Amino acid sequence: MISKQIILIHLPFTCIDKPQTHFYTPYSSPRLQIRCSKLTLTTGTIGNEGSVTGGAYDFSKATTSLTQKLLSSPKKVTLVRHGLSSWNDESRVQGSSNLSILTETGIMQAEKCRKALVDIRFDKCFSSPISRAKSTAEILWSGRDEPVIFLDTLKEAHLFHLEGLKNVDARKRYPKDYTTWREDPSNFNVDGVYPLRQVWEAATLAWKEILFTPGGNFLVVTHKSILRALICTALGLPPERFRAFDVNNGGITVFKFNVEGEAMLQSLNMTAHMYTDHTYMY
Repeated sequence: MISKQIILIHLPFTCIDKPQTHFYTPYSSPRLQIRCSKLTLTTGTIGNEGSVTGGAYDFSKATTSLTQKLLSSPKKVTLVRHGLSSWNDESRVQGSSNLSILTETGIMQAEKCRKALVDIRFDKCFSSPISRAKSTAEILWSGRDEPVIFLDTLKEAHLFHLEGLKNVDARKRYPKDYTTWREDPSNFNVDGVYPLRQVWEAATLAWKEILFTPGGNFLVVTHKSILRALICTALGLPPERFRAFDVNNGGITVFKFNVEGEAMLQSLNMTAHMYTDHTYMY
């Protein structure tokens, strides 16, 4: 004889006023009433923003505050890496040099980014003043009356004697420094100066400059290393996680910030627009 086990389920959150108790056996199919909160009965939302999907409606305390002070409003920030540059194409170490410029391919990539973001209204555009990022930002921001805001805190990491060298030559001439930068970047230093520590500090300052700016939707154009630092600092990750993800030329990353200055990564390194006539709306 098979004995049937009785299972008791207590559901405190249902669509009626009193909690319900349901009895069923492992061989029956219970009908359950589940909802997240009575707050959603009429509005369909919880908190100040964001529709309820799967019950994940808020990101308070998901990360630490980047500002340590309340913002005037929630913010959305779109990060874009510059288009293909001449030194990208030649496989050279770029760093903070201003000698690398956008190639024809890089210009096309910047134009694809512009078209992909055409339906999104940005309040401000911030950019690194270094040529390859500056040119990309000017293409993305073309037709706007308000000028691009250039921030020194968005400049690329300074890589000293490695800059300008082809990767293969840098590996041969400075094997220790090059290997450290590629494999253990947080410990790469020149005469006691740690470029990645400087980039982490710059990223932290850049976030504050951006997030305290009036407006709610911002576009930021910059470089690979500082982009990685911006993403890591927003997520509370240390310099040791610097190479935990990649960012393509023309790749688009999106963050949302609540009024406490805490970040939620919405999209990372989107590149669909590079291969199709895709446009984004978020």
